[in-house]
Amino acid sequence: MSHTRDNWLTSLFRVWRREFYLVFHDLGVMLFFFALPLFYPIVYTLIYNPELIRDMPIAVVDHSRTAPSRELARMVDATDGLKVYQYAPDMEAARRMMNRKEVYGILEIPAGYARQLGRGEQANVTYYADVSLLLRYRQALFNLTDLQMAIATRHQQEKIASGGLLLQDIGGSPIDSQSVMMGDPTQGFASFIMPGVLVLILHQSLILGVAMLAGGSAERRRRNGGLDPMSVDAPASATLIGKTLCYTTIYIPMALYALHFVPWMFTLPHLDSMLDSLVYILPMTVAASMLGFCVASFVTEREASLMVVVFTSVVFLFLSGLTWPRYAMGSFWQLVGGFIPATWGIEGFIRLNSNGATFAQQSHPAMMLWGLAALYFALAWILTRRFGLFAGARRTSPRTV
Repeated sequence: MSHTRDNWLTSLFRVWRREFYLVFHDLGVMLFFFALPLFYPIVYTLIYNPELIRDMPIAVVDHSRTAPSRELARMVDATDGLKVYQYAPDMEAARRMMNRKEVYGILEIPAGYARQLGRGEQANVTYYADVSLLLRYRQALFNLTDLQMAIATRHQQEKIASGGLLLQDIGGSPIDSQSVMMGDPTQGFASFIMPGVLVLILHQSLILGVAMLAGGSAERRRRNGGLDPMSVDAPASATLIGKTLCYTTIYIPMALYALHFVPWMFTLPHLDSMLDSLVYILPMTVAASMLGFCVASFVTEREASLMVVVFTSVVFLFLSGLTWPRYAMGSFWQLVGGFIPATWGIEGFIRLNSNGATFAQQSHPAMMLWGLAALYFALAWILTRRFGLFAGARRTSPRTV
């Protein structure tokens, strides 16, 4: 029994060592394991910095041409997010400016604006938004909503004051509400989406590298009568665990860099500790490696691994809940998303990193990741035993190709 265990551990070490050799002698795999996690987080974060839209140009179509309408335009121009680019004589001219991308919104003030305000009636102002980029629409909506509330409060105060009450006795709105954006105090898009994207980058680069290694092994088997001379003749369990240990060893520093140093460099939310992140990212790395082994059963060429990313990246992004909350999805899609390690990795990491939760409070996603790791390990073990995905020659030479 002891001799069998020693042989198994020796096989495990040989697989781990040989996998390191294969990784560092394959330029394509090194690009996916190192270059992609190193540079993609910086490129993505630079795209979304600065996080907020400032001084977005809009056109004003003033049909009222009165002092109150000009005051409204000046107040819009004074906001942080909007800037009056030009007064248009009519809507047709304003639309031409929007078609030429000179402006990204049109504020139309009706002819009866001042008269309605003078009568104490509700005055309607129309805003036409270019929604080709939702960040612009969001910024305009926030600024116009705040401006609307400020104008309404001021007119309410003036109306009550005209009845004989002192202005200092009027507190404005009876309820003062404040918005607290948990996990995203700046309300920036990068602070919102980048923590999850960083986890997805690690997840996808790992699966892509594993699939490319498997494609290379499949090509060597075709050239050598069904045996891969670069593989180690070892039990299926030792092969899977040894390879996973290699990938985990490589991805620990990659995870530290992507999940802690990148948010620190760009002042993104990073409230968790390194220890919490490592303890949490570890099961996701193991589960993603095991999923990569299962995906590798469909990869017969190195180039085919690129198709894995093409067909999975967008799907994984949507199912993770970053672009649409998971609770609003149908039961079927929630079930499918639950089988993707990145889904639980993103959910748990965002709560740790952005919302300041403790690891004990986020034990459920961690347990789900370990469960997926066990599930995909069993599936990969069956595929390896049945189809010989990593079949190695009895006698191998490190230089044999």
